[in-house]
Amino acid sequence: MRNKVSERADMSSQSTPGREQATFLQPTLISNLEERRASILRRGRRLEYFTIAYNSVEGLISIVLGLMAGSIALVGFGIDSVIEVTSGAALLWRLHGDKDDAQSERKERITLQIVGVCFLVLAVYVSYEAVTSLLNREAPERSVWGIILAIASLIVMPLLTRAKRQVAREIRSAAMTADAKQTEFCTHLSAILLGGLVLNALLGWWWADPVAALIMVPIIGKEGLEALRGETCCVE
Repeated sequence: MRNKVSERADMSSQSTPGREQATFLQPTLISNLEERRASILRRGRRLEYFTIAYNSVEGLISIVLGLMAGSIALVGFGIDSVIEVTSGAALLWRLHGDKDDAQSERKERITLQIVGVCFLVLAVYVSYEAVTSLLNREAPERSVWGIILAIASLIVMPLLTRAKRQVAREIRSAAMTADAKQTEFCTHLSAILLGGLVLNALLGWWWADPVAALIMVPIIGKEGLEALRGETCCVE
């Protein structure tokens, strides 16, 4: 009997270190997860800082070039960049409130609404400019610097979109996903701008830019309404 009691005591004493080790590892694991999330949030904030800086410069240059060349397309592209700055600033505000769950959810809803409004403003702008261009037969002016700017955006924006979507997946942020989609639309508008400027300069197809822009309007409007309703919640 004493031997059995002794064996049980020995087994109990041997299992204690295992439990202690598990207890020790649990807070360590939690700490590692928190550090990883903090790292992802820092990356997200850097992306939004870059979005704000890049689009501020892009918007200013586009508007100046557009006014100098008399190009509505370039001026409009600059306005789109301003909308991107608004969206980036809204996301930056949201990412700074991630530590508190209640505050984070509140900022998530508000940010989605801001991004949704930006989408709808963009849709109205594109519709107005496209219809005006078609009615007045206004061809985009030839601008070498405008073409270079559009090419630069076609290179930068897809990379930025992919990086934002990666962060959105990691933190499961609907607002970040919506912002990534808006950055993707900026890529499409860059392609439209480039196509309009090049086709008009080479072939005289003045209508190419406004027609392509009108094709995008329903897509932009749909994304804006989904963001306002909070339906952009499935992180890809």
